[in-house]
Amino acid sequence: MMAESSEFLNSPPKKTVRFGGKVTEVLSKYSQGDKNDFELLKHQLSDPEIKDLQIINWLRELRVSVTYLTVDYEQLVNIVLKLPWLNRGKEVVEEYLAFLGNLVSAQTVYLRSCLNMIVSNFVPARVIVSEGDVQISDSEDDDDDVVPRFNTCHRSLQMIAQYVPSTPRFLMPILIDKFPYIKKSARVMECYIHNLLRITVYFPMLRLEILELVIEKLLKLDVTAPRIDIEDAEESAWTANKEMNAAEEALFNMDEDEEPQHKNVKSLNETMAHPAAERLDLCLSVLFAYVKDLCFQNGSFDIDKAKDLYRDLLTIFDKLILPTHACCHVQFVIFYMCSFKLGLAEAFLEHLWKKLQNPNNAPIIRQTAASYMGSFLARAKFIPVVTVKACLDLLVNWIHGYIDNQDAGSRAFCDITFHGPFYAACQAVFYTLIFRHKQLLDGNMRKGLAYLQGLNFERIVMCQLNPLKLCLPSVVNLFAAITRKYQLVFCYTIIERNNRQMIPIVRSSTGGETAQTFTNPLDSFFPFDPCVLKRCKKLIDPIYQPWEESNAEELKEQQKPVKAGATPDDEDDFLKGNTPQNDGLVGMTPGSFDPYLKSPASSVGSPPYKFLQRPF
Repeated sequence: MMAESSEFLNSPPKKTVRFGGKVTEVLSKYSQGDKNDFELLKHQLSDPEIKDLQIINWLRELRVSVTYLTVDYEQLVNIVLKLPWLNRGKEVVEEYLAFLGNLVSAQTVYLRSCLNMIVSNFVPARVIVSEGDVQISDSEDDDDDVVPRFNTCHRSLQMIAQYVPSTPRFLMPILIDKFPYIKKSARVMECYIHNLLRITVYFPMLRLEILELVIEKLLKLDVTAPRIDIEDAEESAWTANKEMNAAEEALFNMDEDEEPQHKNVKSLNETMAHPAAERLDLCLSVLFAYVKDLCFQNGSFDIDKAKDLYRDLLTIFDKLILPTHACCHVQFVIFYMCSFKLGLAEAFLEHLWKKLQNPNNAPIIRQTAASYMGSFLARAKFIPVVTVKACLDLLVNWIHGYIDNQDAGSRAFCDITFHGPFYAACQAVFYTLIFRHKQLLDGNMRKGLAYLQGLNFERIVMCQLNPLKLCLPSVVNLFAAITRKYQLVFCYTIIERNNRQMIPIVRSSTGGETAQTFTNPLDSFFPFDPCVLKRCKKLIDPIYQPWEESNAEELKEQQKPVKAGATPDDEDDFLKGNTPQNDGLVGMTPGSFDPYLKSPASSVGSPPYKFLQRPF
């Protein structure tokens, strides 16, 4: 077969109908002012009915003439770059790749044009679907066609890089420019992101920039799909599906044959009803697969590659994810990766801890770091109790030190403006205890109680800064129930006193007039609240600590009713994983590396096989 292909490429093409003479003659006449044959050549190359043999014939002549194809012939080159070569036979593809190699090596001025053409093919081809008299543009979605096209595109990029080593530097701006609009179809987004991540395998120097680009776009998608909107859409879709099945059953009396109902339920289980959530779910699934396949080589965990990828993700986390308020799902990428190795999870917790305690960071960044730390400790099933206790020790000791420094000062009063990080750290401790108290007490109840008593919660809740007043009411109520049950501290007297007082007026963090506080004064959220994306959820659930309803029922008996500041809705929201939130983005600070992670990044060796073989 290879011999036949070689013989075909080296033999003269069969006679085809053409006009205007050879390419060299046409270019020569054009340079002398005779444009007739040149226009005829452009017309023939633009013919939508052009045959494979004609393309091969032209490409061979153009290869011989590449030295003449200066910028004066840009129109002709652009027409050649628009030829439908990817969906042609193997001979056309091979000849076209040879032409691209000759062109970029002889005329580097066309490098960007060639890269633009290749990247434009990173999404399924557009096809026109006719429905009656209406023509609808849609995406080609046949795996047999799409996969070979994408493989050829990556092959062409690697081939061009052999001729022009600076190709990656020129490629990155094009990848950014060609990124599909976030409201494009889920299929288009999925394919483009998959192809971007494949580039990082053979151009490892672009990995950080490409990952940053992907995560930036996914964050924009994430904030357009709040958790409550996704859940409402799913509920509505389920109700509509149920009503449709009931109507079909009544209409056709399908008491025994329930195949249509089964089919509809299956469809609902595979896709998201919310359009933005469907796009986000598909794209994050691709990113999760990439992370796993890069960290596991030949079925075994590769710690060096995992460390390199972790450094990149941590840099992006500091720059993009941490400053984005109330994003729901993108942060699960680093949650998922940390589950591979305890050392990664501990490094992430240490990074958050440094962010929280560093006074040079903006207060809102420190508060968010505390939220991430508390949510991670509470929800990550793969974090052992010994690590939870170590983190609680750090947080509680810092809180006690903060109280020591503030109690005698002029600012020793309840004020978010001055003490935001302190209240966030307290809430992280309370939240962690709510989810982990049973594990902390398991095995040896006496030893566990001694440990919790040693944390001295009484001093924290009774200090003049009054954290129970500003932490989320649902968290405060459950923390109070737990500490009352184990006789660690009695919080209800303070809660009742806080509720009897008028909710204070505090200074606005942006200056100007004062602002009334509300039920979520810290504007806090729990970053690792339950994942509601169906595909991603399958990966997250095995490593995730859900809220146990048995805990809720048990603690309800311990709770004392609180009239102000907390309502049944607040508690229900917390138990469902929802948190009252405020819209808007927080400020941004430069990212930083941990000193011990500053070793040179190693390049990716063999490509992640499973990821590259994922079917489309």
